[in-house]
Amino acid sequence: MTDQQENIVNYEIMGEKGPAVLLIHGLFGDLDNLKRLGRDLEEDHKVIVMDCRNHGDSFHSERMNYAAMAADVEALLDHLEVDKVSIVGHSMGGKLAMEFALTHPNRVQTLIVADVAPAAYDARHRHILDALENIDLSQVKTRQDADKQLAKAIDERGVRQFLLKNLKREDEQYQWRLNLPVIDSCYEEISGGVREGSYDGPVLFIKGGDSNYLTEEHRDAVSSRFSDVDIKIIEGTGHWLHAEKPRIFNRLARSFLEQHSRT
Repeated sequence: MTDQQENIVNYEIMGEKGPAVLLIHGLFGDLDNLKRLGRDLEEDHKVIVMDCRNHGDSFHSERMNYAAMAADVEALLDHLEVDKVSIVGHSMGGKLAMEFALTHPNRVQTLIVADVAPAAYDARHRHILDALENIDLSQVKTRQDADKQLAKAIDERGVRQFLLKNLKREDEQYQWRLNLPVIDSCYEEISGGVREGSYDGPVLFIKGGDSNYLTEEHRDAVSSRFSDVDIKIIEGTGHWLHAEKPRIFNRLARSFLEQHSRT
C-alpha cells in the first residue's frame, strides 16, 4: 500500500469485487502467509491481507494484546470503507479474528479459525523468541549467517526459513522487522485467551490432524462464545495446515464462504 496512515496497519488488496474477506497471519508471520488462499479467492472476493502490529511492515507499538489489535482491524475496515467482512485467521490471527467477532459481531459475516482455540496456551513459542533474540545481528552479513546461528536452537529448516523472512537489510546491516522486545514483554497476553462474549454467526474451525492446538479440552471455551460452529480436520497436518495442504485448506475455506455468502 502507498497511503498507509500512522494508525493503519500495513495491508494489500488482492481482489476488488465480491464479498470482503480479511486474511490474518499468525505470530512471527506477515501478510504473505495466507496469500495462497488470497489468490484462490481474489477473482470473486475483495481480499484484504494485513500485517498485524509489530509484524511485517506495520507500525511498532508498546501494546500487543487482542483488544488493541481488534481496534487495528476496526480502523483498517473503516479506512477501506468495508462495513462487513468475513475473516480467516491462523493461530494468533485466529484469536484476533475471534476477538474482533466478539467485540464487533455486526461487522463479521463469517469466521474461519485455523488451528487455534479461544483459550490460553502455555509458553510454547518461548524457545523461538529466545532463539531470535540470541542471534547476534552484528555478525550477520548474509541470511546464511543468520540461519547458521538459528540452527543451533531450531532444527527444522522450514521453520528457520519462515522466521528469517523477518530479517531486512538496511544501511548494510540486517535488522528485524518484528518488534521482538514488545512481542517478548507481551507474550503472556498473546498466549492468553480471547474475551468472553458471544458471536452467533457461522464459524468454521479447521484443525490440523496432528496438532494439539485445538482439542476436546477446548470445547467449552468454543461453545461458550460461538453457537453456530462447524469443525473440519485436515489429516496428516500439524499447526501449519494451510501451508502443508493448501489445496484442501483453500477448498474448505472457499466452500464455507460460498455457503454463507449473502444472496
